Amino acid sequence: MSATTVDQTDDQGGKTQASKTMRGQLRRANRARRLWAAALVAPLFLMVVVFFALPILGLLTGAVHSPEYVQTFPRSAEVVSQTDSFDEPFYEALYQDLLSAYETRSTGVAGRRLNQDLSGFSSMLRSATRAAVRGEAPPEGGYRDWFATQDPNWIAAEYQDAIRRTVPIYTDIFLLKAMDLERGPDGGISFVPEGRDLFIDVFIRTIWISFQVTLICAVLGYPLAWALTRASTFWRGIMLLGVLFPFWTSLLVRTAAWMILLQREGPLNTMLLGSGIIDSPLTMVFNRFGTIVALTHILLPFLVLPLYSVMRSIPNDYMRAAKGLGARPVRAFLGVFVPQTMPGLSAGAVLVFIMSVGYYITPALLGGPNDQMISYFIAFYVNDTINWGLAAALALDLIVITMILYFIYQKVTGTTRIGLGA
Repeated sequence: MSATTVDQTDDQGGKTQASKTMRGQLRRANRARRLWAAALVAPLFLMVVVFFALPILGLLTGAVHSPEYVQTFPRSAEVVSQTDSFDEPFYEALYQDLLSAYETRSTGVAGRRLNQDLSGFSSMLRSATRAAVRGEAPPEGGYRDWFATQDPNWIAAEYQDAIRRTVPIYTDIFLLKAMDLERGPDGGISFVPEGRDLFIDVFIRTIWISFQVTLICAVLGYPLAWALTRASTFWRGIMLLGVLFPFWTSLLVRTAAWMILLQREGPLNTMLLGSGIIDSPLTMVFNRFGTIVALTHILLPFLVLPLYSVMRSIPNDYMRAAKGLGARPVRAFLGVFVPQTMPGLSAGAVLVFIMSVGYYITPALLGGPNDQMISYFIAFYVNDTINWGLAAALALDLIVITMILYFIYQKVTGTTRIGLGA
């Protein structure tokens, strides 16, 4: 082998080694940048998980997790789980459970849970517990009869079925109730009788009100966003100030202001009466009209701002080119400008709809009994009746319905991306 060939081989080997070294250094540098970026994001990620994701997950778990009966009355729960019968062993175990629960002051927890399935259990448990604590022990082998003397419902089939449904730690009773369904004695699922149905109508009402608010916001917000992009710097600042002003005022204050404006003796009715447009005051509050007006005012900025951001990123050359090619202004606007604004319009519409679905204060203050949305009932079961299971089931159903509607929206409109502009 000649000296020249050896030198060329050495040069190629040196270049290969240098290339490997550079690639290794680049990989290490990229790895270090990723680790540094992850370290910067980690505190925010942990905060979201700890203070947002985990509480929501815990709440939604309550829709199917119900351990109150097993934790309070473990002996009788074990008898039902093993034998699925309500004979003498069950009532003997329940008697012992009552004495134990009285010492730990936990009878009320199980009574409240049983009452959520069938009313009357709380009073039955209180009377039976008092009798057991007083020492009214049943005769040998007569526990079932002893409970029957305390209250005949203890041996009634419907109350036994309620206990049977409450014993499992994981249950579907709340999910069924949230959809106006119930499980019969044979285990079959059917709709609740007419007069007891409630939540399906409330879900439909919530979606319908949210859709109306979203549509009105789109009709009002699109021209406003377009005007913002065409206005001079001075007027654009004034208009943006008007759009952003609601963010600087408390939600409760804005809702109360609409209550004052729309009431029968309010400024709006006074102006209409004084101008002769109407002969008697209009009812514009504590009904659907007041709810939609206030929600539209509160949520309109959430549609205008993303839409305005997208419109600003569209070059004016597109419209001039369309007009130069012979398109009339209306056709150029509808055929060239509007399609490019669809990502911003989609982002704003989805944001308004989702926020409207979950609103509570505004419909509660401005709406009537038939205008309350599902969030009102979630708050009611959390704060008033302490029925966390049903509240969690309603919240879970609302999340699922919203996701389904969003999926349908994407399929119908063909929207695959939602953007806020460049």
